[in-house]
Amino acid sequence: MTLAALTEVRHRAPETVRPSDGGGELEARILDAGLVLVARWGVGKTSLSDIAKQAGCARATVYRAFPGGKQQLFADLAQRELTGYVEAIVDAIDSADDLAEAVTRGLVVAARLLRDHEAAQSVLELEPELLVPFLGFKQVDRLYDHVSVAVAPHLERLVAPERAAWLAEWSARAFITYLFNPTPDLDLAVVDDARRLVSSFVIPAFEPDLPQSTLTPTSTGSTHVNH
Repeated sequence: MTLAALTEVRHRAPETVRPSDGGGELEARILDAGLVLVARWGVGKTSLSDIAKQAGCARATVYRAFPGGKQQLFADLAQRELTGYVEAIVDAIDSADDLAEAVTRGLVVAARLLRDHEAAQSVLELEPELLVPFLGFKQVDRLYDHVSVAVAPHLERLVAPERAAWLAEWSARAFITYLFNPTPDLDLAVVDDARRLVSSFVIPAFEPDLPQSTLTPTSTGSTHVNH
């Protein structure tokens, strides 16, 4: 996946894992039904009866698949979608040849997938209060920690391992700031915008850590990253 090709990608929701056993297929179908209805009505207005009807099964079947009821179903749905989301981001990072490209691709894919995830957009627009438990001062630090654990190992081939976790957290902070404070002159779903952000605020902080093969001396003696 080159950055040029990235601009042509038709955005999609993260792919989901569908177990091969019958029970797993039923659970996946129920979760898919929940996803459709959250996009349509939001979480609060979606009942288990609605989900059962959408999935083509009985309400009792939904309860057998998710004994914890609506809370368990939506927790499992969120976990499934988040897992696919992170996998898509790290795949983009892994396909890059240098640090600037890796961070740029990660931000672009994160922004595009979120923008085109209808259920996530429904929650952001209609029920943003559902995100408060995850974005309070202590809770958001846990979120950043999870991002570091998931993403930092994929950056360690490009930057010193002890700095990779910091970079993953910084990227997550920048992304969440962009998400809740959008600005008309910066769209992380646009490759050139994301690249400009990365080259201005990320690469200068990491140049001393980058392998010499990724740096080219300039006539003034400073360095820039090869793309």
